[in-house]
Amino acid sequence: MGGTVVCGMQWGDEGKGKVIDFLAPNAEVVVRYQGGNNAGHTVVVNGQKYVLHLLPSGVLNEKAICILAPGVVVDPRVLLEEIAALEERGLSSSHILLSQRCHIILPYHIEIDILKEANLGNDKIGTTKRGIGPAYMDKFERTGIRAVDLLNPVELEAKIRKNTAHKNQIITQIYHGQALDVEKIVQDYLLYAKQLAHRIVDTTEILHNKLQQEANVLFEGAQAMMLDIDHGNYPFVTSSSPTTGSASVGAGVGPHWLTRRIGVFKAYATRVGAGPFPTELHDSIGEQIREIGHEFGSTTGRPRRCGWLDLNVLRYAVQINGFTELAIMKADVLDQFDEILLCTAYEANGQHYTSIPADSALPLKPIYQSFRGWKCETQSISTYEELPKELIAYIEFIEQFLGVPIKTISLGPNRHETILR
Repeated sequence: MGGTVVCGMQWGDEGKGKVIDFLAPNAEVVVRYQGGNNAGHTVVVNGQKYVLHLLPSGVLNEKAICILAPGVVVDPRVLLEEIAALEERGLSSSHILLSQRCHIILPYHIEIDILKEANLGNDKIGTTKRGIGPAYMDKFERTGIRAVDLLNPVELEAKIRKNTAHKNQIITQIYHGQALDVEKIVQDYLLYAKQLAHRIVDTTEILHNKLQQEANVLFEGAQAMMLDIDHGNYPFVTSSSPTTGSASVGAGVGPHWLTRRIGVFKAYATRVGAGPFPTELHDSIGEQIREIGHEFGSTTGRPRRCGWLDLNVLRYAVQINGFTELAIMKADVLDQFDEILLCTAYEANGQHYTSIPADSALPLKPIYQSFRGWKCETQSISTYEELPKELIAYIEFIEQFLGVPIKTISLGPNRHETILR
């Protein structure tokens, strides 16, 4: 059967959680393949709101194996808190597994993240200060602590003591911060190790066995295309790659298994943190979109920057990810507008651009195409044919511009507020 991978096409917060939740009931395995608890996934099921940061949205399907794959960096405290929160609401957690190869976030990662961001002054990246970047730095420096180390208390303690001694030098001498208490870190992580040991397994072997048995496997990314460490608006990016290609690398499966690749985007655009955002609106329309769409960060609570949809960004995402189909989310947020704009190109320094320049400092001025708003409530509509003709024109223009079919149209946060074409 192969795997389905779901990726965001903009700067995150597109509504991937809802798409995944819609697909998850039919999945036998759900896999989170990159990132850490710097992501926020909001899922509404039967009127109940679930906000997840580390666990994939598909975890709500208790019949599916839920895997945190090798490409994920894991804060064990956060993982245990999320598991406890699910159990408090009557959900099972026995299906949650952690790859032996996952790298572990420690308090010194978080402290360095906070101090480094504060030290940047007006040049802040906009990190969530969860220690994600420093954990990936240790991973690539080959000094990281992995989940497999939690299974060996003696080795774990030795590594924590060695690493903390080095990190305390950075914290105190470079950032002039307060040294961390290594004894407390050792005690905390030895306890986390005991609590998580039964979940730490060879997920690669499990995943391959399931794929070979033609199981329905769902791969879930965090963040989105324009925050990709290689292809996003560098340096205003995350520390991993949320692309479809990363699903292969981060989960440890061949690319031939990723037969269905779904790109998810909002009917407008949002961004959290610093960085380029050519179609950002600094007026009452942007504020109206924010209020109607409840655009506040799931992880940080920060107000999201809001603007019109940028088709250059979406086309770039299509090029890199090779999507087989797309999902447009939160189209209902635009129900009240007389006019809706779509960015189809840019101008900068007298030049015309239809692609995404590598230079994030380039002052891109959007070139818009205007569409008439539909000016009616859409949440109650259940078929594509019933949609207002103005919304159909909007959707079909995007579809033709990108050359990929839009098969999912979301008109609200609940599962039933979804049209499948």
